[in-house]
Amino acid sequence: MRKVLVLVCLLSPLLMVGGCASNLQGDTYSREQARTPQTVRMGTVESVRYVQIEGTKSVVGPAAGTVVGGIAGSSVGGGRGSMITSVIGAVAGGLAGAAAEEGIMRRQGIEITVREDDGSIRSYVQADSPDVSFSPGDRVRVLTVNGESRVTK
Repeated sequence: MRKVLVLVCLLSPLLMVGGCASNLQGDTYSREQARTPQTVRMGTVESVRYVQIEGTKSVVGPAAGTVVGGIAGSSVGGGRGSMITSVIGAVAGGLAGAAAEEGIMRRQGIEITVREDDGSIRSYVQADSPDVSFSPGDRVRVLTVNGESRVTK
């Protein structure tokens, strides 16, 4: 029974973090953006470079790590020693959980610098998509809704 509890505690954070994932690709819209008018600007790609989009930093990773670390620490030693290792395990688990969440949620991004038809040059970062590639000279659309922009072909 104890092994099942530990397994559930270890797997639950991964499921929670995965459920919080948001898609940052240019072809994904939130529910609030659907059926909302967008501003469309046309332009030409000036340059493209790959970047890293850092992962989320919510309370889920540290909280889950704290629980798992506390449970793991409490199983070491007995009496006061068990309490001390439980606290140490919880602190270490919280730190490890925060790092794990950020690492799991980190994404490959692409920075697209666009010279828009009005002459302005702007740079946009979005998640890299295997279905769409951008190259200098490509004609693109820049779609903006509720202050969020995306580049599409």
